[in-house]
Amino acid sequence: MSQLRDGWSSTSNGGADQGTVRRANLSLLLRSLREDGPRSRARLASDLGLNKATVSSLVGELLERGLVREGSAERGAVGRPGTIVEIDGAGAYGLGAEINVHHVSTRAVDLAGVVVSERRTSVDTRGLEPDEVIDRLVELLQGTLADLADLGGTPVSAVVGVAGLVDHDRGTVPVAANLGWQDVALAGLLRSKLSDPGYRLEVANEANLAAVAEATPGDPERRDILVLHGEVGIGGGIVADGRPFPGRRGYAGEFGHMTVDRDGDRCGCGRTGCWETVIGLSRLIELAAEGEDDLLRSPLLDLEGKVGEITRRAAAGDERTLAALREIGRWVGIGAALLTNVLNPGMIVLSGYLGEVGEWIRDEVEAELATGVLAPGAGGTRIGLSTLGFSAAVHGAAAVAIDHVYDDPTLVPRVGHALEVLP
Repeated sequence: MSQLRDGWSSTSNGGADQGTVRRANLSLLLRSLREDGPRSRARLASDLGLNKATVSSLVGELLERGLVREGSAERGAVGRPGTIVEIDGAGAYGLGAEINVHHVSTRAVDLAGVVVSERRTSVDTRGLEPDEVIDRLVELLQGTLADLADLGGTPVSAVVGVAGLVDHDRGTVPVAANLGWQDVALAGLLRSKLSDPGYRLEVANEANLAAVAEATPGDPERRDILVLHGEVGIGGGIVADGRPFPGRRGYAGEFGHMTVDRDGDRCGCGRTGCWETVIGLSRLIELAAEGEDDLLRSPLLDLEGKVGEITRRAAAGDERTLAALREIGRWVGIGAALLTNVLNPGMIVLSGYLGEVGEWIRDEVEAELATGVLAPGAGGTRIGLSTLGFSAAVHGAAAVAIDHVYDDPTLVPRVGHALEVLP
């Protein structure tokens, strides 16, 4: 963990900003409490390399902002025991949301990461105009905001994931092929429909958010990963050294549109032979369904229902289904090998529907990885399966929203006077 010492910090132009140093130290202390657990002020000072007076001042400010609270006396301490300082979950809330092909959803978490509200509505977003889809999401958001109001809070920030290319700085969606969107000013429309909320609101790619959800803080196995998120379309996210890597303009991770078969099918993006065309859920259904009347083709069965039916058939040993899954696994492995040769991640996590069917495709994926990667032993890259199902993106959206508080605790206003500074 990087450290900032007491006092001033030099900047690239030789100047210094004491306020910036204090915000960074507040962030450092708050993150330390989240990642390493509650401790006394004396222990925090020792662990962070800060003097006791500085830590007491920082803790006092975090108490004023309602982000930490004092607990019991520290056990096992030599001399006078110090009072434990711990995260106060009710000190702030983050709001995540997602727009995908078959659903819109919301999720709110407190500062400790505890889920305090979850809502989801099935909707065929491809059959609606963007404005209508946004209205459906706003209905969910308003319900979630009411849940937070019942807890006496409002979100510090909201992050909305969408299945498409996202210009993060502008809050726009230039292209969302599977939604049928082009040049949608999503952030602006949301702010208008929510009556210009006072909290921060931003838009991100849903697969990048799924990657954030898989990058477990403090887990060395999840510091350098690629997440391959499968629904109707295929997206992905890159996590490097524990941090999401969005690329120069936020467009990184569009793995589904790598060309893997130039003589293949036309993709929803208008090109031919994209990876999405051979590993997307639509392709699996095409291979597994026995005819036009097959339940897998029924419009009455939602996305999760179709995946559930596929896994039921696979578990029952249905050979047509198993053959379809092997074919999908082979193509997943071919693309995974290409990505591994370029990026050499520690793990490729199969998320969304790919995670749900992972136990039936994993052998084929690993076999293609072993033969397609130049480095011996697939360069150390392993295949992992997500346990978050189709909610990975909204998990990640809420996590990013609340992480803004850990980046800058001063986003939460002071609510009172600091409590007495105890040892």
